[in-house]
Amino acid sequence: MTAAGIIFSNIHDATIPELTGRRTMASIPFAGRYRLIDFALSNMVNSGITKVGVITHYNYQSLLDHIGTGKDWDLARRTGGIKILPPFITAYDNATAGRVYSTRLEALMGVMSFIDRCTEDVLVLSDCDVICNVDIANVIRKHEASGADFTVLTTTVDTAEQPLDSHAQVPVVDENGRVVDMAEYNGQQGRVKVCADIWVANRTYIKRVVTEAIAHGYKSFYRDVLIRNLAKDKICAVEYDGFFARINSLASYFSCSMRLLDPANRVNLFYRRNQPIFTKVRNSTPTRYSADAKVVGSMIADGCVIEGTVENSIIFRGVKIGKGTVVKNCILMQDTVTGENVRLTSVITDKNVVIRDGRELCGCESMPFYIGKQIMV
Repeated sequence: MTAAGIIFSNIHDATIPELTGRRTMASIPFAGRYRLIDFALSNMVNSGITKVGVITHYNYQSLLDHIGTGKDWDLARRTGGIKILPPFITAYDNATAGRVYSTRLEALMGVMSFIDRCTEDVLVLSDCDVICNVDIANVIRKHEASGADFTVLTTTVDTAEQPLDSHAQVPVVDENGRVVDMAEYNGQQGRVKVCADIWVANRTYIKRVVTEAIAHGYKSFYRDVLIRNLAKDKICAVEYDGFFARINSLASYFSCSMRLLDPANRVNLFYRRNQPIFTKVRNSTPTRYSADAKVVGSMIADGCVIEGTVENSIIFRGVKIGKGTVVKNCILMQDTVTGENVRLTSVITDKNVVIRDGRELCGCESMPFYIGKQIMV
């Protein structure tokens, strides 16, 4: 089966307004050198998908800067490649006098022209708030073998490690792998099977259900398409058992990032089955450590200058840690600069933040202290 991809870049922006005020969910920095869209793009590229449409909404300039021509994902192609699908040129947007989509289903309505031009057998749909390394080619093979119209990727989450919100979908799957029921998460604790918000569907099926949704005024992808059609259409599930994280708040962004300080989680995510996670290449100098620098249990990107102490933290490209400064359990994004004798604990700094000498800032794991982009403290 041939496949094309569609990525929803903005669907979950409202869940983490601190980081999406000036960017999309897809372009949120993560793990020192990546953006969240890198995981969705890499999953598709590693599975041989060479045509990908990225549906945008607003605030997508940083996303365009990151993706560029798509060459870092081998998607700079004459045929296929990566396509940015802005909302203001879509048929759905024009039909509603400038109204922009708010759900996945409305987003699909807006890119029907892209779907119509696709000749691939199946479409792979993916959100950008999930972090995983999935062998989508294997999911497509199982989708074809089962004869399903629509296949949902599921995973089992430990709520003690990864809290779920009420928007998480909990499927009921029978012994044949068919989804027989689905409902929103009800607060159950322990290990819970949830939808990973990655789907494989026959292209003709997507065209049919979206056309029906337009005719009936449907809005919700899960409620009005999947749940409504469980009885008459064949909707199956495939289980994913690797590293999985969902970003649904600033606290979850912090906790998901801290999980990567465990080497086992890093291997499971970045080196799973020899499927690398690709990102935009930035030619930077190696990180320089002074004679007094001390780094323990941290991830340090290239281009940094470390003159102080860094413990259990994630340091992005181009960050400078001044002399006598102590950084613990923090996430410092690109080009953050700290002065001398600074104390930071459970702090998230956005890009280009400056923290002057002698400052002491402290948050906690459930409520990290966040400093916005280009702010001087």
